[in-house]
Amino acid sequence: MEPEIHKSTPQFSPEALEKTEEIFKRYPPEHREAALLPILHLAQREFGGWLAPETIDYVAGFMKLAPIRVYEVASFYTMYNLKKVGRYHVQVCTNISCWLCDSNAIVATLERKLKIKIGQTSEDQRFTLAEVECLGACVNAPMLQINDDYHENLTPEKVVGIVDQLP
Repeated sequence: MEPEIHKSTPQFSPEALEKTEEIFKRYPPEHREAALLPILHLAQREFGGWLAPETIDYVAGFMKLAPIRVYEVASFYTMYNLKKVGRYHVQVCTNISCWLCDSNAIVATLERKLKIKIGQTSEDQRFTLAEVECLGACVNAPMLQINDDYHENLTPEKVVGIVDQLP
């Protein structure tokens, strides 16, 4: 049964549909559901950086899965955003290695610079500031991720420069 399509229902672009075919080729046809994580990542990129309920329903229909199954996966992994985020999703690692290297100073600098607190999005929708667990770059702590880009060996001064360079 094909999902019912409404005007508010997202649909993959032709380019994204080509990417889904490439993704599906990596998995045995009898285990098509194994492609859910990369398909969710593609959907998040395709539809504004987050997975709205309509997007989750679309992915479920696209993959012939129950919407609750897709939601379970999307809500389990922190790499999926279930709330709208700003154009720049700034994620600061505050786990032990970064904390020992003063990630608190990085957070404080970003809060002052962006005029928002952890968990908030700027009024102009440009920035969302988030605190995250380990991003796997402990050797270069403290670090943060802006969208898909890692920034490591940070100081408050470096963070200000990084933010100032964003278009």
